[in-house]
Amino acid sequence: MAEIPPPPVPTQLIVFADDWGRHPSSSQHLIRELLPQYPTLWVNTVGTRVPKLSLADLQRGYGVLASWLGSRAPTSSAKYPDGFRLVAPKMYPGYRNPLQRWFNRAQVARTVRALRRPNHRCVVITTLPTTADLIGHLGADRWLYYCVDDYAQWPGSDHTVMRQMERELFQRVDAVAAVSEVLESKAAGLTKHPPARLEHGVDALQWSTPRIETQLAPSWPDDRKPIALFWGLIDERMDVEWVKALAADQQTQVVMAGPEALGASASIGFWSLALGPIAHADLPAYAAASNVLIMPYTDAPVTRAMQPLKLKEYLATMKPVVVRDLPSTRPWADCCDLASDSETFVRVVQERSKTGTPQQQIEARNRRLTSESWTATAAQLAELINTV
Repeated sequence: MAEIPPPPVPTQLIVFADDWGRHPSSSQHLIRELLPQYPTLWVNTVGTRVPKLSLADLQRGYGVLASWLGSRAPTSSAKYPDGFRLVAPKMYPGYRNPLQRWFNRAQVARTVRALRRPNHRCVVITTLPTTADLIGHLGADRWLYYCVDDYAQWPGSDHTVMRQMERELFQRVDAVAAVSEVLESKAAGLTKHPPARLEHGVDALQWSTPRIETQLAPSWPDDRKPIALFWGLIDERMDVEWVKALAADQQTQVVMAGPEALGASASIGFWSLALGPIAHADLPAYAAASNVLIMPYTDAPVTRAMQPLKLKEYLATMKPVVVRDLPSTRPWADCCDLASDSETFVRVVQERSKTGTPQQQIEARNRRLTSESWTATAAQLAELINTV
């Protein structure tokens, strides 16, 4: 079993990633593994998307404002792991001009420097291109870019700004860890040192053992049709035509579980049952109640670059898994079914809903997932952290 190497000297991590607790991201999984021997200051910042007058953005804006005003104090340690602290600096929601970038840099730098641990080596881990301006202003000993997505292609992001700031980040950090081959190749031409590959892990036991106390949503289908389930963010990366084709013959009930954001969600909602966000701990029970787990992503630059966190979660359930043929899913072709067009996708989903997971796929999953734990991935990250 993998063991996480302790830091050779007391080390504090400063982490810039998605907002803590919004959804169980890979960064959060990794930091939970590293705590408490790597005390961590987690910095919630403004997002990479251009804010819009949508209910979701307004709700999130309210949450950020509330944390700034202290009505939902993010620095309370009562609900967080040992050695963990959360902070949310006051920031402007944009980086389009020098004044905005200067203001955000000054706000974040002042907040973070005040919370630095004395007599600790400081290592910054960032997943966000928008932190490029902070290098040289936090007093950090090492900067690591944990590259989890191509934000220059991300739906709704400020593409021009993200492209510019990520290029600056690539060129200035001390190390890069990329989750996919496509992102690793992208980084290779821009960084000072060869990037490392750091793919997602999985808690296989969690996904193969649903919680008994989980109650499915009242709207969960009960008409005895086979159920094809997707969970995760529902946005423009979804292939609406694939969802439409699967639902159109009325043999399969398509169920989408997750927050809806921008563009594609309305069209997909017309062709599927939308459950909304489901608690992460309850998802294994929803998988157990389904016939097939699906990933109907488009074939586009943003999806070719990503490594979906849910892929290994899907596989660990031992349910049939049918996904888009993409660079990140292709290496797992022995564990699931790949589709390149809607006709193949529909046909294989319907077939697997009747036959279940082939025995050879189950054997391949059992063999391969044993070495894919979050502890093993965190051990790799610790080695990058401890590099001098």
